[in-house]
Amino acid sequence: MHLMSTNNAALHVERVNVSFGGLRALHDVYLEVGKNEVVGLIGPNGAGKTTLFNALCGLVTPDSGEFYLNGKKSDFPKPHELVDLGIARTLQGVGLFGDLTVLENVMIGAQKFSRSGLISAGLGLNTRDEKQLKERAMHYLENVYASKLADRRANTLSYPDTKRVAIARALVSEPKILMLDEPAGGLGPQDIEWMNLLIRNLTAQMSVLIVEHHMDVIMTVCSKLYVLNFGEVIASGSAESVRRDPAVIAAYLGTGA
Repeated sequence: MHLMSTNNAALHVERVNVSFGGLRALHDVYLEVGKNEVVGLIGPNGAGKTTLFNALCGLVTPDSGEFYLNGKKSDFPKPHELVDLGIARTLQGVGLFGDLTVLENVMIGAQKFSRSGLISAGLGLNTRDEKQLKERAMHYLENVYASKLADRRANTLSYPDTKRVAIARALVSEPKILMLDEPAGGLGPQDIEWMNLLIRNLTAQMSVLIVEHHMDVIMTVCSKLYVLNFGEVIASGSAESVRRDPAVIAAYLGTGA
């Protein structure tokens, strides 16, 4: 039995079921992210982590389930509603526009602040809008120590730098909930240390939900963990209690992943 309080939670889902064809991808999944909390979602490959992320972002429509944002029940969001709901997500494959500059990529993330809307950086903006968006984008590039990259084309960046820029682009919409999909994937020890510090600092402004394979990241930054296996939550609780859970050790930690 799991006890959760929807009232104080930034995000809360219950009884989420997703199937593809006859295959059950998620079964009665529950999850809660408190305000200004970092929550980790772990489990073996194929456990359903990405499917759950996609359901929370509207890329997958659950067969059933309940979705609460700040204690209020609502429909699962559609992708175009995320920004207005205060949800931002980084993608596993980063997803930057290679031909645009770093600054332009981050400006695209800030489009909710443009009255005229932003189809592509520099298009459809009046001068004041563009100036404000540039300032906002530069502010968040500075936050991730990437302001020197502003004029570089995205396809010339190193992999760790693309991660920084992708996070800046997610942050620029000033979300209340940031969803990070394997933020430490492909990073070396120094960059992982930087990522851990950044994630911890973000909690002053927002809640963070992370899918991550790096257990050192999970154990360093998360106050609470949920463990998925075969589409079901097999454990949840503090990082330390989950680490010691026999079901988790058998399903995940014991595999050396």
